[in-house]
Amino acid sequence: MQPTTEILARISRNSLANKDEIFTRLHRYMLRPDLYFLAYKNLYANSGAATKGANDDTADGFSEAKIANIIQRLADETYQPTPARRTYIQKKNNPKKKRPLGIPTFTDKLVQEVLRMVLEAVYEPVFLPVSHGFRPKRSCHTALKSLKMEFNGMRWFVEGDIKGCFDNIDHSVLVGLIHSKIKDARLIKLIYKFLKAGYLEDWKYHKTYSGTPQGGIISPLLANIYLHELDKFVMKLKSEFDTHGQEPVRTEYRLLSNDLQKLSYHIGRRTGAEREQLLSEYNEKRKLMLKMPCTAQTKKCIKYIRYADDFILGVKGSQEDCQWIKSKLSEFIRETLKMELSEEKTLITHSSERARFLGYDVRVRRSSIIKHGGPGKKTKRTLNNSCELSIPFDDKIHSFIFAKEIAIQKPDGKLMPVRRKSLLRLTDLEIVSAYNAELRGICNYYGIASNFYKLCYFSYLMEYSCLKTLASKHKCTIAKVVEKFKDHYGEWGIPYETKTGQKRCYFAKYSDCKDKANPTDIVCNAAVEYGYSRTALEQRLKAKVCELCGTTESDCYEVHHVNKLKNLKGKQAWEVAMIAKRRKTLVVCKKCHVAIHNQ
Repeated sequence: MQPTTEILARISRNSLANKDEIFTRLHRYMLRPDLYFLAYKNLYANSGAATKGANDDTADGFSEAKIANIIQRLADETYQPTPARRTYIQKKNNPKKKRPLGIPTFTDKLVQEVLRMVLEAVYEPVFLPVSHGFRPKRSCHTALKSLKMEFNGMRWFVEGDIKGCFDNIDHSVLVGLIHSKIKDARLIKLIYKFLKAGYLEDWKYHKTYSGTPQGGIISPLLANIYLHELDKFVMKLKSEFDTHGQEPVRTEYRLLSNDLQKLSYHIGRRTGAEREQLLSEYNEKRKLMLKMPCTAQTKKCIKYIRYADDFILGVKGSQEDCQWIKSKLSEFIRETLKMELSEEKTLITHSSERARFLGYDVRVRRSSIIKHGGPGKKTKRTLNNSCELSIPFDDKIHSFIFAKEIAIQKPDGKLMPVRRKSLLRLTDLEIVSAYNAELRGICNYYGIASNFYKLCYFSYLMEYSCLKTLASKHKCTIAKVVEKFKDHYGEWGIPYETKTGQKRCYFAKYSDCKDKANPTDIVCNAAVEYGYSRTALEQRLKAKVCELCGTTESDCYEVHHVNKLKNLKGKQAWEVAMIAKRRKTLVVCKKCHVAIHNQ
């Protein structure tokens, strides 16, 4: 049988070649076992694989029999998603408010992951380049880089905000959009079941009337399908608004440029006091020209970038044009998408001021600083009208420092690093690793900011907070901690043993994150590279050998799954086996699996 990954790759190529193609009979690919092995491989390593939903169904107990049961229920259309268990998590931008999060059962996650792979093969080639959220090989950094390159010369920003976007997606509109591209009633019926599955809160069932499945695997993709209509509308609006052709040069600028050319001609042919006078006149006119706009500034243009439900438009035009664009967006979102554009949060900001997008401050420079444009070229305003991304320290960095209790603010306003009591119970290596992860995370994200160098002080606060935490743990001074962990090169780091010998975990350097290769949402290529072969887990299951007792005569073999290897004590035989294999999964017979859980 032809591998399903190869079929999906062919579907993706067809969708890319013909954007208007209609697809049929996609539900049959949901009945292929090889996709479920691949889906399990994508899910089981996640920390949430062992988290229970509305029942005890987790990654533990995965088997061929379970796949066969799911496929049978999908084939006869008796599969019914289980309501998600609702919990609440704190919002990052407002810790006092909480965001609802739904936790599906693992079986539902498995089916959704297979459904996601099928839908992604159809829709990913169709999505426009302006969309960056929850897509393969795209991320916040790809959106920010596009903004930095494309928003040069913009005069206004329109920051878009849709009220409760993911919670207010209209089910009938979404299903209608999918049906216009995929003519498969069985697949659309399955999507509709997930949309209407509901959720449990305090063990009370609640129906879902709008929104995508909370915490579901397919939620981001369904949201992109929905908001793809907004992308198409903005592109249509752009084609109507933009003026094409070369923007005319201002008469004053052209005349001044001609005068400079004449003066330059005469300067090369004069000597003495006359040459000095011409040179002085040339310099005065050159300074005047560098302060003068070159073009008539009459050309109109719209630039647009979206990440999930967060979008920004750059407008080269008047403030009235921005108001017109905002009203058109509000009308389309209200009448077509059945949602509401927030009037308070959809801001119109002049590009000399700072707009906020994906945690960055965005503005267009107005700078008269002149630099050489290259070898043999004249000086020019290289920074003028260029888009600048900067770090909002007060909102992001300082709030992080105070929330994590890394430093306190003294009466004179200065920050003083302090120990973190919550980390004192950890080992020395875990303490340094925790600080390194936080420092690298922030510095990697803000690696393309123009004021990245200001993170030097943040790095200092992190390092000395780490040293004070270690000093408090060992009940000594910072100097003694540095002396204890110092190497032969004057730096300090925590030593640890590996198979190849002793190594050291040094404190991270913030400068290593400057302009580093962007972290992107890259989807593993294993499905493409190994599409013609079985995965290691599939081979282990199909071998029909219990990895604990060694029996080959059992009727059913299942996967025993644990959340973290470090939680195992090594007291039971199965724990010893998993620690020795260094795997979170163990293929065992039904008898051994029951015995493990009975222990």
